[in-house]
Parts: sequence; C-alpha cells; structure tokens
Amino acid sequence: MKQFDIPEFYRSPIISRVKAKRKAEDPRKKDFSPTILNFGKVEFLIARHFGFCYGVENAIEISYKSLLENPSKRIFLLSQMIHNPDVNADLVSNGIQFIQDTDGSQLIPWDELTSEDIVIIPAFGTTLEIEEILRSKGINTESYNTTCPFVEKVWNRSEKLGSDDHTIIIHGKYNHEETRATFSHANKNAPSLIIKDMKEAQLLAQMILGEMDKGTFEAHFKEKMSSGFDADVHLSKIGIVNQTTMLASETQEITDYLREVMIKKYGEGNLKEHIADTRDTLCYATNDNQTSTLGLMENQADLAVVVGGYNSSNTTHLVELLEQKFPTYFIRSANEIHGKDKIHSFDIHSKSISELPFLPEKETIRIAITSGASCPDAIVDGVIKRILDLLEIEKPIEEVI
Repeated sequence: MKQFDIPEFYRSPIISRVKAKRKAEDPRKKDFSPTILNFGKVEFLIARHFGFCYGVENAIEISYKSLLENPSKRIFLLSQMIHNPDVNADLVSNGIQFIQDTDGSQLIPWDELTSEDIVIIPAFGTTLEIEEILRSKGINTESYNTTCPFVEKVWNRSEKLGSDDHTIIIHGKYNHEETRATFSHANKNAPSLIIKDMKEAQLLAQMILGEMDKGTFEAHFKEKMSSGFDADVHLSKIGIVNQTTMLASETQEITDYLREVMIKKYGEGNLKEHIADTRDTLCYATNDNQTSTLGLMENQADLAVVVGGYNSSNTTHLVELLEQKFPTYFIRSANEIHGKDKIHSFDIHSKSISELPFLPEKETIRIAITSGASCPDAIVDGVIKRILDLLEIEKPIEEVI
C-alpha cells in the first residue's frame, strides 16, 4: 500500500511500532484480536485497526503539499479537512481558511474568492453545485481534490444504479458533508432518498407496502429526497449505498431488511428486479475498525477509551459499540484527562461533555483503547502516556513493546 508523506508530528513512537509489529505478524489482516501492552498496574488492550485510513492520509498529504507549492497564494478548504480538531487547527495555524462549517453554512462568501486562490476539496468530497461555483470562478478543482477514493466508489456505484433505473437509497446522516456530496452526485443520475437509521428504513417499508399515505411520507422525508421524487413510482426498484463512515453492520441490516420487504411485496422470484446487491460500497477501513472494536469486546476490560473528534461519525459508531459492554469515555485528546479520578467525556446521546470519575482502584486496570479514522496516532500515544504518568508507571515503553 502507498506510503504517504505526512508531517512527522502525526507519527507516534508507541502506536506506529505496535501497528508495524501486527502488520508483520498478520499481513493479510485475519486476526482482529487486540494487542495487549502490559505495564503491570495497567494493561492496554489496543484495537487491531484504528486511526488514519488511506483516504485521511491522502487528504493530509495533499493539503500540506498545497502549502509548500503555493507559498504566496491564499489557500482555502471547503470545510473541515477531516473531523479532528487537532488536524484542522494545525491547518489553520499554517494559514488555511475554511469556506464553510461542517453544516454547510458559509463562513467566507463565494464572492471573495478569485481564480488566483487555491481551494482544497476535503476527504468527504463536495456537491456538484459547489464544484460548479468553483469552476465558474476559474478555480482549479482537480489539483487539490482530496476526495476519498472509497467515497468516489459510492458515487460510481450510484451512477451505475441510476443507469439501471434504480432509485438510490442513501444510508447516512442528512447534514454530514459526505452524505450531502453523495446525495448531489446520486441525484444527478436517479431519484434519491436519504435514510438515517432502521427507524427510517421502517417508514420507507411502510410506504413500499402501501401501509403509509403519500402525504405522511413526503412530510417526513421532505428535506431528504430529490426534487420530483414520487414515492408511488420511485420505490419499486431500489439500491442502497451508504455514507462510508456509518456503522457497516447497520447498513447491512437495513439492506437485508429492505430485501425482505421487497420479497413480501413482489415475491422472491422477482427480487433482482426490485433491489440491487450493493454490499461492495462499504469502506474497508470502516469495516476493519468496527470489526477490531468487536474484537476488543470479546475481552474483559474495566473501561474503554475512544479518541477522536466529537463530530466524527465513524468515531461515534465505535463509541456506540463499546458502550454496550464497557464504561466508555470519548475524548479528543489527553487534555481531557484531569486526574486518576476525573475525566471530561463527550456523551454521544446528549451531545454534551460530562465530568466523570475515571480510573478504578484496582491492582491491575485493563483499558480497551481505539480511535477514529481521522485521529492521529500521536494523540493516542498522548493518552497512553498520560495514564502511565497518573499511575506513576516508569516501566520503559520499549521493554513492553
């Protein structure tokens, strides 16, 4: 796999060595059990896969390349590069400006941009409408386009589905940058609809089976379907794609559920005429990270720590999994750990930060740890070192690894 040229401060002395060891031992990624680092007073159970994926490293490399190649020009990002505050803060400190926030609200008016400016398209991609705005201003949209190839794979699959007269159902979060981009590309080729979860898939099923009136359906999905969408016409032949950072098992569960709905409506013999097989749109990195998290859950631990940006979709799904078994703390960095008995953790349900008790009083504490695809390994290193400092552990990391 390609090796990316990213700033050295994103690298880590602990995690990079752990990952290198696991890669050497298991090059084909068949073992999803965690790595155990035993420091005596504490054992860290480190997920087999986590942290920067191909798309994120590619985006970071291109962004820093733009700074080196254009020292005298203004450089903009359409929105956050990735959903990690440290990465975005560093880009801003180097002079890069954001045009929009993560919800698509304008921070810098389009009128302020000129053909001399550099605009970076983030890893999530962007909408066709924004691409047209940039082209109309004479701005090159290709040189610094960091759209993840796995996002583009979803777009290509959507195009193929549209050419075969499928309506495209997108499993994603309506306001997420990637879902907005995918909806824009899908809508170009076919009627398109966004569903967030199984609850909305069930509403979709009610419409397909004639158990919901059209007005109720349209009122619920008003902002989530393409212009001219006709539920009476466009739900007889569907294909499901996803926002690549969604919970892969949920996408598959929704697909399997809608498959059964189509069998109920049209009969199993006619199934291929009414729903496409779209399992190939799931991102490998999302799958690997989530499968590795399930591998963590096969072990016993006193608590779990998930590191990443609070607006990161893929990181949130790791928290959803782990909190089913362990007391789980969601933190951005080691700065959220304020003592052995105090941590500031983000609650994904209330969308708020709570001050919670942290390390239990035990002879040996077992901590499961992972991070999102947009979190630098160096930040995970910082969390491990912070816990070691709190427990006054002096055993050399080199010896443990």
